[in-house]
Amino acid sequence: MVTMTRFSALSLFVSLCCTSLAPLAEGADLTGVWASDTAVCSKAFVKSGNRVSFAKGAELAGGGFIIEGREIRGPTAVCRIKMTREEGAMTHMIAACATDIMLSDIQFSVRVIDVNRIVRIFPNMPEIELSYSRCSM
Repeated sequence: MVTMTRFSALSLFVSLCCTSLAPLAEGADLTGVWASDTAVCSKAFVKSGNRVSFAKGAELAGGGFIIEGREIRGPTAVCRIKMTREEGAMTHMIAACATDIMLSDIQFSVRVIDVNRIVRIFPNMPEIELSYSRCSM
């Protein structure tokens, strides 16, 4: 009886550890710098060494964001990806986001078109889609 309980506890522990070590997105590699138009990449982003950040006035140049590991950065917010789920070409993420004035969880969903193009979708508003292209930095 005690052996079975220890075995069950050990199985649960191993299962949780393996789940938490799973990669962020097994199919789609979303790491990179994304802009609403590749023509604005040099206006919206600057590179210093190996680090890419937003240029001054980036929000005026067009929409964009940076994905690095489990972080999504926008011009006014930094989000930590808490959960990811893939369904074919769709990747759904729940992210905890912080701005200068607020903390909130958001759903961030994208449809992968190809390695350099994605479409951000809003599941509760299917008529809204925003296209992004990967910037080469």
